[in-house]
Amino acid sequence: MVLNNTVSEEKEIGKKLEEIEKEYNSLIKVISSGDRNSEQFREAIKKIGYLEEIVNLKKHLSEVNKKISETEEIIKKEEDQDIKFLAEEELTHLIDEKKKIEERIIDFLEQSDPRDIKNAIVEIRAGIGGEEACLFARDLFRMYSKFIEKKGWKIEVLSLHTSDLGGIKEVIFLVKGKGAYGTFKYESGVHRVQRIPKTESYGRIHTSAATVAVFPEVEEKEVKISPSELKIETFRASGHGGQHVNKTSSAVRITHLPTGIVVSCQDERSQLQNRARAMKILRARLQQLYQEEKKSKIDNERKKQVKSGERSEKIRTYNFPQNRVTDHRINFTIYDLENIMEGELEPLIKKLRRELK
Repeated sequence: MVLNNTVSEEKEIGKKLEEIEKEYNSLIKVISSGDRNSEQFREAIKKIGYLEEIVNLKKHLSEVNKKISETEEIIKKEEDQDIKFLAEEELTHLIDEKKKIEERIIDFLEQSDPRDIKNAIVEIRAGIGGEEACLFARDLFRMYSKFIEKKGWKIEVLSLHTSDLGGIKEVIFLVKGKGAYGTFKYESGVHRVQRIPKTESYGRIHTSAATVAVFPEVEEKEVKISPSELKIETFRASGHGGQHVNKTSSAVRITHLPTGIVVSCQDERSQLQNRARAMKILRARLQQLYQEEKKSKIDNERKKQVKSGERSEKIRTYNFPQNRVTDHRINFTIYDLENIMEGELEPLIKKLRRELK
């Protein structure tokens, strides 16, 4: 079933697909007869939405395999050369289609962490390199935005702080799509860039860095936060947003007292909206903290992912003069930087998923 796999591996994957379809059918029964207000019903609805894709892929693969068999039979028996030629062309098309379905199935089955199906909260921060690091952080955000668009997912900016030259000091955004966390989690770390910056007047190549941290989105019921654990402050927003930001105290800063985690949001005009966004970020950071069973502050968890932002701690290098992207975790280099920066990340992420699973 799967390219370059042994018969036993194909059987194992086939068995997994059968188990998934069986679970899917069981969940259908739950929502057909269950209480719509029950927790079991809500969980079933959520999981069905996730499993439906792989079940449909399995059905599609069966249909394509059937067509391949029928087409091969035509080629074998048909004496009319024109018809035979058309059948051979159709067979080539069907085989290509089968390969694409198989690749999507493999990607699905390789998502072993239950959190992989969740939306992702991504944080990009300028690291070492001054204004050029801010400009690179902006480029990374643009790259991810284009990738998200190509995937058919949605993006919601939760917090944004820009630099004087239009770069990004920090941006936090939510990626909405099935499997978003399972995809973006491989982006956590220090990203290094080597290029001639716009701020350089002598044409010298500079090295700077930006850090990326990724967390699965957490629903309110998954992390219980007592109001008594929170210190909530409001203040007047500053920066982009026009004159309105200085007229009302719409910005919100929330401190989680037990851990010391501080989250602030000021991008929305409504204090209520900023508070909701801050709580979304806070829940994600707390969940990550609990998942890793750490007692230290969230900054220590971020340091685990991105360390201090030093260039020497890189996970990936973007070398513009050489049109090269190198991921140092798997020692993989691809000479297609221009397309990578336009959001063509799928080949790199697939390689990471298979090497780092």
